[in-house]
Amino acid sequence: MASLPIDATRGSRKPDVSGSETAPGINARIDRLPATRSVWTLVFLLSIGGWFEFYDLFFTAYVGPGLVKSGLYSTTTASFFGVSGLGAFVAASFAGLFIGTFFLAGMADKYGRKTIFTVSLLWYSIATLVMAFQTTAPAINMWRLIAGIGVGVELVTIDTYVSELVPKHLRGRAFAFVHLVQYTAVPSVAFFAWWLVPQKPFGLDGWRWVVIIGALGALVVWAIRQRVPESPRWLAQQGRAAEAEQVLHALETKVAAQYGRPLPEPVATIEPATTKAAFREIWQPPYRKRAITMLVFNLFQAIGFYGFASWVPTLLVSKGVTITHSLLYSFVIAISNPFGPLIGMAIADRIERKTLIVLSALGIAVFGSLFATQTSPVMLMILGVLITLCGTLLSVGYHAYQTELFPTRLRARAVGLVYSISRLSAMFSGFMIAFALRHFDVTGVFALISASMVMVMGAIGIFGPRTNNRNLDEISH
Repeated sequence: MASLPIDATRGSRKPDVSGSETAPGINARIDRLPATRSVWTLVFLLSIGGWFEFYDLFFTAYVGPGLVKSGLYSTTTASFFGVSGLGAFVAASFAGLFIGTFFLAGMADKYGRKTIFTVSLLWYSIATLVMAFQTTAPAINMWRLIAGIGVGVELVTIDTYVSELVPKHLRGRAFAFVHLVQYTAVPSVAFFAWWLVPQKPFGLDGWRWVVIIGALGALVVWAIRQRVPESPRWLAQQGRAAEAEQVLHALETKVAAQYGRPLPEPVATIEPATTKAAFREIWQPPYRKRAITMLVFNLFQAIGFYGFASWVPTLLVSKGVTITHSLLYSFVIAISNPFGPLIGMAIADRIERKTLIVLSALGIAVFGSLFATQTSPVMLMILGVLITLCGTLLSVGYHAYQTELFPTRLRARAVGLVYSISRLSAMFSGFMIAFALRHFDVTGVFALISASMVMVMGAIGIFGPRTNNRNLDEISH
C-alpha cells in the first residue's frame, strides 16, 4: 500500500484507492471537515455559476408573454408540434437540456469537474446572447436549443462538483444553500420581465433585454474559475494522487486555521476506486435498480415541476388575469423561490432525503389541485407560493439524492443519464401542458401535474435507498 507521511494537520495517509475500506484517505479526510468559511465559500462560488443556469431555465416562463405579444409566437397551436407556439420554445429549451445531460454530461467524468464547469457556462452565455437578436421563431428555437445544451451539462457538473467537495454531514445543507443562491435568479428574472417585457427600451423588445441579462454569466466565469479547485475525489479516482493531495492539503490548512483547533481524526472508510468506469456498469447491481428508479422519478417530476414553473404567467392569463397583472402576480410567486431552500437548510440533513422528496411531491399535488379551482388573485398567489415552496424543496432533495447513488468514477455520467429523462419529459411537457390548457383548461393541467406527483412518490418512497450522512462511496459500494 502506497502511503504518505502523517501530517499533524491532516492526521491521515493516502490509501489504496481500490473501492474497498482502507486507511483514512480522500473521502475520510473530506468527510471529517467542519463547516467553516472556506467550505461554504466553495459552495457559494459554484452556486453563482448555477445562478445563471437557473436564470436561463426560468426566463422561459417569464418572457413567454413577451414572445406572444411580439407576434413571434402564439399561446397555442392548431397542431400538437406547432413550431410557432410557445410550447415549441419551451420544448427547444428542454431538447437542448436533454442533449447536454444525456450525451455530454459524462465529459465531467473524463475531463474533470472544473474544466467542464467553465466551458459549459461560456457555451450557454454565448448562445443565449446570439438568441436574443434572432427575428424568427425557428431561429430563436434553434439557438435556444444550443444554449440549453450548455445549461444541461452545467447543472449536472455543479451537482457532481458540490457533492464531492463537501463533507457528508453537510451535503443536504450545501445543496439547499446552492439552491438558495440559484433560486434568487427566479425573482430576478420575474422582476426584469415585469419591468421590461411590456416596454421596448432603445427600440428593442423587452423580452430581448431579459435574455441579454442572462447572458452575462460569461463575465464572471473566469473569476469563479480561479478560486475553485478541482474535485480531489475525482483526482484521486483518476490516479492523480499528488494533485489530489495538493488540493486537499490546501483546503485542510485553510479550514484548520478557521476552525481554531486540530481537525477531527478521519475515520477509515471506502475510498474512490481508480478503475475506469464503463457505461454498462450503470446497468449492473446495485446501480441498475437505482438508475431505473431515478429514470422513472425524473420522467414524472419534470412534468409536475416545470408544468407549473414554466407556465405561471400563461396559466394566470388563462384564468382571466391581464398580461401585466399576470407578470406582477408571477413576480410575487417567484419571490418565494429562495424560501424553499432556506427551509431546506434547516431540515435537509435532519430528515431522510427520500422522505423530503415524497412530502414535497405530495404538497405539489395537493396545492396544485386547489390552485386549479381558484379565481381570487389572493388565493392564486398564496397557492402559487405554496406550490413553489414544495417545488424548490423537491429540487433541493433530489439534486442531492441522485448524486449520492452512484460512485465517483461514473457519477456525472450516471446523473446525466437519469437526469436527461427529465429534460426529455419537460420538452414534451411543453406540448402536453399547451394541449391540456387548450382542451381541458387549467383544471386539466393540474390533473396532469397531480398524477405525475403520485408516480414520483411511488418511485422514491418504495424503491429509493437511504443516503443521509453516509460516505459517498459507501452508499454506492
